[in-house]
Amino acid sequence: MPMLNERQKLLRRLQACSFALVEANLYLDSHPTCREGLAYFAEHKAEYEKLMAEYTEKYGPIRPGQSNSDKKWEWVKTPFPWERSAN
Repeated sequence: MPMLNERQKLLRRLQACSFALVEANLYLDSHPTCREGLAYFAEHKAEYEKLMAEYTEKYGPIRPGQSNSDKKWEWVKTPFPWERSAN
């Protein structure tokens, strides 16, 4: 397995956190008052938001809605999602 650069490592952490949120969401759909489930979701949501802010600051938007410039469409500065694995 090739070595991952810092950008790839951050993206992997972000993807893992996103996965945890989806799984917690599914669990909470059937256990809406579970305190441990709610705490788990809150913990991973905070981590996801932190990682997303870090990634966006360092490497640009990961989603079109994160493009904040009124001078240039930032979304095209980075590879599109289907191109990311090649870079």
